[in-house]
Amino acid sequence: MPAEAVRAAIEEGQERLRALLPALTDDGVREPSELPGWSRAHVLSHIEGVALALARQARYALRGALIEPYDGGRPARAAAIEAGALRDAAALRDAVRVALAEASAAWAAAGPADWSRPVRHRDGDLRSALLAWWRELEIHTADARIGHGPRDWPRELCHHLLDQMAPRVPRDIHLVLTATDDTPSRQYGPGDAPTLTVTGPLTDLAAWLTGRRPHHPLDCRRSGTAAPLPELLGWP
Repeated sequence: MPAEAVRAAIEEGQERLRALLPALTDDGVREPSELPGWSRAHVLSHIEGVALALARQARYALRGALIEPYDGGRPARAAAIEAGALRDAAALRDAVRVALAEASAAWAAAGPADWSRPVRHRDGDLRSALLAWWRELEIHTADARIGHGPRDWPRELCHHLLDQMAPRVPRDIHLVLTATDDTPSRQYGPGDAPTLTVTGPLTDLAAWLTGRRPHHPLDCRRSGTAAPLPELLGWP
């Protein structure tokens, strides 16, 4: 998917999130999110932080410079999420809006010749950082449980996630993902390994491979016989 198309999809996702923010209440932000141990406030605080971190990658890349995504690394990132989650709904809404505006401005400054510029984030390039922001925005908007879930993910995002999450597939199986509403099937792992076929709607397959709850139960088969879904590996 061309970087300009990803950027347009991100703008749609950011506008969607902005439209969902006014319904947040002080009680609502304390309710659990889809992530164990995290409230909605934690997820929104994380969206704020990652939006700013990846926007900073873009700003520095366009100057021809490299910088870490977070000052202080992952410990500082975790502390900022915990501190940010203590804010009330109004403060969280404002912080997320400011972060989304910063993200829009930073990514809008990139032109067609800029996407291969190096960034520190995963030692990638500007396009890979843009894709990371797309994933973070869409996945965590769903995690916040504020009205947009995995079943609403666009087809292009689902295909990207099925590629990006390939390292989560256990290495001792041959996994075939067959979408009932999309083609073709996706295959992972060595062809001579035991084959597991998992079938369901495209959005549910993408949700499961990212560790999120599918809207509909998935059908898993080993040699034609019903089998439990395999346990996935860690986040790539």
